[in-house]
Amino acid sequence: MTARLVTGKQKNSKMCFICGLKNQYGLKASFFELDNGELVCTTQPSTFHQSYPERLHGGITAALLDETIGRAIMMRHKEMFWGVTVEFSVKYKKPIPLGQELKVVGRITNENSRFFEGTGELILANGEIAATGEGKYLKMPIGKIADFNAEEQEWRVHQSSDDPTAINY
Repeated sequence: MTARLVTGKQKNSKMCFICGLKNQYGLKASFFELDNGELVCTTQPSTFHQSYPERLHGGITAALLDETIGRAIMMRHKEMFWGVTVEFSVKYKKPIPLGQELKVVGRITNENSRFFEGTGELILANGEIAATGEGKYLKMPIGKIADFNAEEQEWRVHQSSDDPTAINY
């Protein structure tokens, strides 16, 4: 494992399934920007997120990878563009247990004026890669995606004394 310095934290919202802090069934994930240009999501799924007993649902695995890779564009364009998924694929390598902190790493691998592509990994607490994903995204401003009111959606950075200054993976 290598330690990477955290250079920033991305915003959370109120009700998003992945990052919504007031969604009682959501993952309440945090997203940290790193010094190597990657984005890391941290979350700890609960029984609300299971498929087989004590295992994370595969669709939620895909959603975590998709969200993390899709958000990586915000590191380059500071919310000027958001990623709208055009294509996404995932490879499942290991069962993903509930009740443990997971890290999801995402990065941009290719970008032009309209699209970007990225890859990512879901990493277990023991450092093993449990799933990988890759996707293609359309760059769009949030106003063309949804009627989005940042204040109403509570879209802001929520700093915590538990926020890491470095992340190992």
